[in-house]
Amino acid sequence: MPYIHPHWKTIAQAFVCTLAVTAFWPPQAALAGNIAAAIGKGNMMALLGVAGALTLVFLGQKIMLYGQDALMAKAAFAIALDLRKRVYSHLQRLSLSYFETAKTGDLAYRLTEDIDRIGEVVYKFFHDSVTCALQLIVLLAYLIYLNWQLTIATFIVAPLMGILIAWCGEQMLKFSRRSQNRTSNLSALLTEVFSGIRLVQAFAAEDYEIERFAKEAEFNRQAKYAAEHLKAIQNPVVGFLYAMSVLLLLFLGGWQISQGNLTGSSFVSFLAGVGLLIDPIAHMTSNYNDFKQGEASIDRIFELMEIPPMVVEKEDARALPPVTGKVEYRHVCFSYEQKSRGAGEQNCRGGFHQQSLTQTNNFTKPAPLQAAGENYQLPITNYQSWVLQDLNLLAMPGETIALVGASGAGKTTLVNLLPRFYDPQEGQILIDGIDVQTVTLPSLRRQIGIVPQETILFSGTIAQNIAFGQAEFDMEAVESAAKVANAHQFIAQLSQGYHTWVGERGVNLSGGQRQRIAIARAVLLNPRILILDEATSALDSESEALVQEALERLMLDRTVFIIAHRLATVRRADRILVLEKGQIVESGTHEELLEKGSRYAGFYAQQFR
Repeated sequence: MPYIHPHWKTIAQAFVCTLAVTAFWPPQAALAGNIAAAIGKGNMMALLGVAGALTLVFLGQKIMLYGQDALMAKAAFAIALDLRKRVYSHLQRLSLSYFETAKTGDLAYRLTEDIDRIGEVVYKFFHDSVTCALQLIVLLAYLIYLNWQLTIATFIVAPLMGILIAWCGEQMLKFSRRSQNRTSNLSALLTEVFSGIRLVQAFAAEDYEIERFAKEAEFNRQAKYAAEHLKAIQNPVVGFLYAMSVLLLLFLGGWQISQGNLTGSSFVSFLAGVGLLIDPIAHMTSNYNDFKQGEASIDRIFELMEIPPMVVEKEDARALPPVTGKVEYRHVCFSYEQKSRGAGEQNCRGGFHQQSLTQTNNFTKPAPLQAAGENYQLPITNYQSWVLQDLNLLAMPGETIALVGASGAGKTTLVNLLPRFYDPQEGQILIDGIDVQTVTLPSLRRQIGIVPQETILFSGTIAQNIAFGQAEFDMEAVESAAKVANAHQFIAQLSQGYHTWVGERGVNLSGGQRQRIAIARAVLLNPRILILDEATSALDSESEALVQEALERLMLDRTVFIIAHRLATVRRADRILVLEKGQIVESGTHEELLEKGSRYAGFYAQQFR
């Protein structure tokens, strides 16, 4: 109802047309009887008059029918559009954790096919079902007026038909849910395979994928066939019951005429009225099945709407003012498992020594270990699902911090908490002393630039990709950003320059070119804080040199977090932090950490040995 209410005026206008269409049904039945009487008497003048009146009735009804159809289609499509935009907007605000497990094909199916089916149901409800219900009421009233005994006898089988239709509808709901889930799975499989077709062909897995597709397609066929098979059973059974009621009507009508309780012309009018009931009954039977299919789609759509975002703005959130770039993590604990710990269960910060870091974040060992000259390692809690454990970090404005460590150490998680892709279970993250959970998400994320390892480009021009997120942009600013990112030269050589169309995922560009566009995107954003996530890991030496030069320009006078397994890219960092099991176990410059001869020195020796 909240989606229908904004369009009540259009629906009301359509309903007025529906009432007019309904009002024309009894005159048609009555005039049919008059035609029969005129034919019986052989009165051509009367026949012409009745035919002319019937023509006007038909014309008036069809004009009103056009108004009903056009207005209801307008309302139904508008309702579907509102719902689609609402669902898409809700999905945009869900956390990354949801999309890491959701199937893209399933989401696409729900946003297209399921919402289209809901729009069809809304259209059929107001256009067909309401019209048919009014038509039944008006015609039944007219039939009762002609002969109430005959009318009651005609609908003796109606309760049986109602029970049958209701049972079939419930079965249709079950089959429809199964069918739509199977179709979603098939769509998800196609999206997954086509996006990874290079890997499929590289591993000669075409036959394997064909077999997997064939199985999923067979499940989809079975689910759809079950629904259609039920319809195939229902339609002839309902038709047979209706035919039996018509035969009973003919028998009783003949008996009424023989008893003098009914005239021949009145019986023809009665038969015409009954004939006019066939179409609305058939429509309502069919629509009931469609409504049950639509109910399954509604369940699937509102299932999405009920998923709460894990990261939400507070009601009193304020815009983050322009920042200098001071970033602080205070006792931050994070786990991807949203598990609530019971009483007595150890929390992230319980039972072990907390890190003590000064403003320059010099790593301090407990006195006994320092005196003994041993390598310091924080004890780990028994609660193994923590990705970050009681992490403290202070980055000053303009400082470049490199994060190194084995896969799974928590490097990417650490930087993902800064723009609030996730929220920590414990602790605080502050920018210029302001808790990031107290500010609006757009104002926070506009001041944080990200250059990811895998550059994502969208269908559109190169200029649109550089100015991503901006409906209107300055081409001069786009070109300036591209020059800083060492991208202007190759863009200018393209057939249409900055207006060259980029294919899906930017497959018509090289890895280095895509990465430089990503850097230009960050330059145009002009953030105070920059995150570089393995930005040069997949590039050849020539491309890496160009990208590295662009990155150095981009990093100037910004607070930068660099994630890299290739230690050559982090040597110039002001500080290098070594992460292990969600904790900072070493901190210092490249030279300082090599002198310590501990973890960082081990990583360095392993990579350049």
